[in-house]
Amino acid sequence: MQTKPFRIGTRGSPLALAQAHEARDRLMAAHHLPEDMFEIVVLTTKGDRITDRSLAEIGGKGLFTEELEQKLTAGELDFAVHSAKDMATKLPEGLYLSAYLPREDIRDAVIGRTARKLIDLPHGATVGSSSLRRQALIRRMRPDINVITFRGLVETRLRKLEEGEVDATLLALAGLKRLGKVDVLTDILDPDTFPPAPAQGAICIESRIGDARIDDLLAPVNDITTFDTVSCERAFLAALDGSCRTPIGGYAVCEGDLIRFSGLIITPDGRNQHAVTTDGHRRDAAALGTRAGQDVRARAGSAFFDDWH
Repeated sequence: MQTKPFRIGTRGSPLALAQAHEARDRLMAAHHLPEDMFEIVVLTTKGDRITDRSLAEIGGKGLFTEELEQKLTAGELDFAVHSAKDMATKLPEGLYLSAYLPREDIRDAVIGRTARKLIDLPHGATVGSSSLRRQALIRRMRPDINVITFRGLVETRLRKLEEGEVDATLLALAGLKRLGKVDVLTDILDPDTFPPAPAQGAICIESRIGDARIDDLLAPVNDITTFDTVSCERAFLAALDGSCRTPIGGYAVCEGDLIRFSGLIITPDGRNQHAVTTDGHRRDAAALGTRAGQDVRARAGSAFFDDWH
């Protein structure tokens, strides 16, 4: 019987803490455990420390997870809670994504200062975003807009927006909901025309392969629908070797025993793209995502990716 608190690893941002608290609260309810049976361990990652450059410049995905994964591998944490869209498609040896909490809204939100919608911004307006995907999709929609790299905590970006550094910014609607800040948004983008990042809106839990004690702890909070949709989306990303250096969008939806996936790759300037839509049985979710990625890569050709670099 467990007597010491379970150690939950997380970053220290308000959003990361909100996600860790959600995981803890769901585990407390599932196992009828008191709060003092869980210890939230906060770590600062490279992605938190370096905020003046884009993620693509400083290494891409993994920047928000490396320190947590090192502690997890060393046995200093029992599991770690992450935003699933921050996770590299290839994890450190011995670790895996063992559970997903029920997914929040997958869509992107606009926070506009000079207009409510991207389409209504004045000619030559400046929009800030840290995401290459969002930057490319904005340029596709509005080639006249000046898109700049805009990193930092949600609160930092909102402050910069208020101070007039940009005319608008985009954030994940899921994060705004978890932070109780939905009142700041001015528009919500349709995922069919502005596809989200694979795994956007999902909270994942990472743990050690073969740790049966932790597997048993996490099993009751694992949401199967989220597990299936995100597995499909991450497989699409993996087939494209996707990282923060590549503008890729995609999302899956479960309908009974079936799963439907829509994906997109787009050049950073927003001028060229290749889309894919497919469906199949949920038991084949990951294979479906892999085939979709392979299909769009074959149609795009290697030159499509080479031109990005």
